[in-house]
Amino acid sequence: MTLKVYCDRMSQPSRAILIFCKMNGIDFEEVHIDILNNQQHTPEYKAINPMSQVPTIVDGDFTLFESHSILIYLSCKYPGVASHWYPSDLIERAKVHSVLDWHHANLRRGSVGVIMNNVLLPLNGLPSNPQAAEEAEKTLVKALTVLETFWLKDGPFLTGRSQPSIADLNLVSEVMELQLLNEKEHDRILSPFKKVLQWVEDTKSATAPYFEEIHGVLYKASKEFRELIAAKSATNE
Repeated sequence: MTLKVYCDRMSQPSRAILIFCKMNGIDFEEVHIDILNNQQHTPEYKAINPMSQVPTIVDGDFTLFESHSILIYLSCKYPGVASHWYPSDLIERAKVHSVLDWHHANLRRGSVGVIMNNVLLPLNGLPSNPQAAEEAEKTLVKALTVLETFWLKDGPFLTGRSQPSIADLNLVSEVMELQLLNEKEHDRILSPFKKVLQWVEDTKSATAPYFEEIHGVLYKASKEFRELIAAKSATNE
């Protein structure tokens, strides 16, 4: 049976899964779950993933969610997966796990909070929480600083690797979500982090042409969101 990937390309972890599958020639069916219209909360989808989140994979009788676990599973199941994605060496594999464990409590927490308060709430006509926005940005900047000074200190990819791992895919997809901010805010937050910006470009190159293909939906949404927020701001002046 064909692997099914339930996902939305607007979702950071969904993009990581899709890029990985395409890079490694894994045959799969992409099933779109429209998260902006809350399709993840329908009874039909909750029967697949009770957590009401994307991505989810269904591989025959086996269902799995949480992107880190999905990428580890796919890396181990398919013999054609290049070894750099999930190294067989125990120490190198542990380093990849350490980044993945760090990701959700730090970079993801900051990124989601910044996008929620600066993009999603204004788009839905809801007031942003200035204190929450400030705290989220502090968390994000701290995480970007750790990326810059620690995870990327020994090489072009995370933990000093010369080629990307599944950790790079997850974290780069997270950083790319900041494209949804207006251009001024995006550049203000990211421009101090030269190694992070170079790492993003290196990962794009290493996963071409699939990186740009999978992120096409995000780029389109970014343009639309920026125009909508600018129009709302002009109306409220």
